[in-house]
Amino acid sequence: MTEFSTMDLPKHLHTRIEAMGFHTPTPIQARAIPHALNGQDVLGLAQTGTGKTAAFGVPLIAQMLEYGRKPAAGTVRGLILAPTRELANQIAETLKGLTEGSPLKTGLVVGGVSINPQITRLSRGTDILVATPGRLLDILDRKALDLGSCDFLVLDEADQMLDLGFIHALRKIASLLPEKRQTMLFSATMPKQMNEIANAYLKSPVRIEVTPPGKPAAKVTQSVHFIAKAEKLGLLKELLTAHDGERTLVFGRTKHGMEKLMKVLDKAGFKAAAIHGNKSQGQRERALKAFKSGEITVLVATDVAARGLDIPDVKYVYNYELPNVPDAYVHRIGRTARAGKEGQAVAFCAPDEIGDLKAIQKTMSITIPVASGRAWEEMPDPAAKSSRGGGRGRPGGGGGRGKPGGKPGAGRRRFGGGGKSEGQGGGGEARAAGGGAGRQRRKS
Repeated sequence: MTEFSTMDLPKHLHTRIEAMGFHTPTPIQARAIPHALNGQDVLGLAQTGTGKTAAFGVPLIAQMLEYGRKPAAGTVRGLILAPTRELANQIAETLKGLTEGSPLKTGLVVGGVSINPQITRLSRGTDILVATPGRLLDILDRKALDLGSCDFLVLDEADQMLDLGFIHALRKIASLLPEKRQTMLFSATMPKQMNEIANAYLKSPVRIEVTPPGKPAAKVTQSVHFIAKAEKLGLLKELLTAHDGERTLVFGRTKHGMEKLMKVLDKAGFKAAAIHGNKSQGQRERALKAFKSGEITVLVATDVAARGLDIPDVKYVYNYELPNVPDAYVHRIGRTARAGKEGQAVAFCAPDEIGDLKAIQKTMSITIPVASGRAWEEMPDPAAKSSRGGGRGRPGGGGGRGKPGGKPGAGRRRFGGGGKSEGQGGGGEARAAGGGAGRQRRKS
């Protein structure tokens, strides 16, 4: 099946699909839609950016257009759960485009905005509701919504919902849905707990896997800089200056850290904004809108922006801090090289992140090419990973970019060999965090 026109879809939906520029289904769409149209439960495994929204949205809308009646007050017919506000917003926008001109109503409930207007809109009845689990539970706890007549349940980016700790919320929500329903679950990975969820929520599902886990877009060029933590900011500024004006995403682990980094970059003259969990929904939407329009060119973010966001023409993705979940790296770099375009993914690896880098490379079954510096485990002794170098020597690499770092003091080692140095004397210093302390996972 190679065209939407060959699928048994309502005429109005065909018209909207063409108007939105969808002509040839992606692999996940081509394989999932026919089964979903037949009412079967679907378990879809595909990376972010492969067209999963239409894979569940098109058959859901097609079946609802055949209903010929409005939903009762305070009820929903189809529920779509997504892990982040940004992804929920994007799903809702796509569905509104597909249902434009039809009697179907699409609702959205997410945190970060007032709950009362959302409750008021839901009281009128909703055909398709897109929600984040936390806000939906708030509404259900207020008895403001009845899921007893919901015919469809979609869990999108289900593995990320598990990562974010929504497992108990999912179980509570599912218990309020009728047993007789169609359920579709889409995920980029299939951890053990996901199998348990699938077995509990789906009935004899059709399993569709189109993108092997851990595989990024084909046209992403990857590289890694081995660099002391204290030197990351200087290198980031240098690289951003080299391609000033290009749309760029910078990822890190913590909300506080990314907010601080954004402010430093903004003060340095870069057009920067930030997205993370401490931002209100309005702030996050304004930042995304400015990034898409080109008003800002550098978006600093935690992993809330790593999945599902279709931002056109992102040329560079910087992993300023490596994620401690390997799959998150794949999702981060999936924000570039979309729709067949080329992009670059650049990672910064400090000494205490070498374990994360190894895990990422193992998951992806590749060795990421080194752009500069020398792999920390190649140094003569482990103390070098947390020692101080002379001067502000950035880890060298590739040979011949300049002189090595400054002369080390007694008993100290340099960070790397043959690399460009900033500050040749022995007075300054560059620090790298030691690898001895156990890392804690941080929420974004």
